[in-house]
Amino acid sequence: MEVFAYMAANWPLIVTRAVEHVQIVAVAVGFAILTGVPIGIAITRNRSVADSVLYAASMIITIPSIALFGIMIPILSFIGGLIGVRMGIGYLPAVIAVLLYSQLPIIRNTYTAVTNVDPALREAARGMGLTWFERLREVEIPIALPVIMSGVRVAVVMNIGVTAIAAYIGAGGLGTFISRGISQTDPRQLITGALAVSVLAIVVDFALLGVQRLLTSPGLRETRPA
Repeated sequence: MEVFAYMAANWPLIVTRAVEHVQIVAVAVGFAILTGVPIGIAITRNRSVADSVLYAASMIITIPSIALFGIMIPILSFIGGLIGVRMGIGYLPAVIAVLLYSQLPIIRNTYTAVTNVDPALREAARGMGLTWFERLREVEIPIALPVIMSGVRVAVVMNIGVTAIAAYIGAGGLGTFISRGISQTDPRQLITGALAVSVLAIVVDFALLGVQRLLTSPGLRETRPA
C-alpha cells in the first residue's frame, strides 16, 4: 500500500519521467530506423558484407549497457571540449547508446525479410520492366514490412529497459526512481520505477503492434504472424 500511496503522491513526476524516457527511446530508435533499414537493404546485395555487418552489430549489443554509457562519457566530453559544448553526460550519450543497441534487431530483420521475399515475385517484377529501386519500393518493402516492424518492436521494448540505466549518467527518465531507490534504500521508489518501466514497455509494444497491422498489406495480414 505504501508503494501505491507513493505513486499517487508523485504521479506528476512519474509522468514527467516517463515522457523523458519515451523521448530518449523515440529519438534513438527513430535514427536507428533511418540508418538500420537502408543498411539492412544494402547488405542483401552481398552475403559476405552482410555477415560482417551483422557480426559487428552483434558485438555492439553484447557490451553491457552501463559500460557503453561509460564509454560514451569520455568520448563525448573530448568532442565537446573541442567545440566548447558540454555533452559528456545526460541526454546525448543516452541517445547514442540506445541507437547503437537498436541497430542489430532492425538491420537483421530488414535483411532477413528482404532476402526471404519469394524469388518468383522478383522475377515477375523484372518481367514487368521495374527497376531495382521500383521492385524494392513496390514489391519487396511492402512484403518485408511486417518483419521489419517486428525488429523495431524488439528494439523499442529492449531499449526501454536499457534506458533505465541512463539515469546514472544524468539523462533522466524512469530509471531515476530505480537509482534513487537503490541509493536511498527506498523500496517505494525502486518498485515504482520498475513497474513504470514494465508498464511503459507493454503499452508501447501494443501500440507498435497496432501500427504494424495498419502498415501491413491487407493480403498479408492473415498469413503473417504478429
